[in-house]
Amino acid sequence: MSYKEEVEWWDKHDFTEFWDELDDVKVIVDLEKPKEETLVLRLQKDTKEKLEKVAKKKGINVSSLARLWLTQRLQSS
Repeated sequence: MSYKEEVEWWDKHDFTEFWDELDDVKVIVDLEKPKEETLVLRLQKDTKEKLEKVAKKKGINVSSLARLWLTQRLQSS
């Protein structure tokens, strides 16, 4: 089904029609997690492209990779 077909299908149906087919899920809310803040970081174009290439290879987005590398570097300092 295409995205458009799926949207049209759900416009005519309600998930409660499938209530007995749904599985319960456990949701964990971490109220102690520190609030995230935003940091704007300017990079040279070639540096950004290299970062994007590595992120794509690892199957994660650029922000996640940059955050991971920064966190690892700070922990090793």
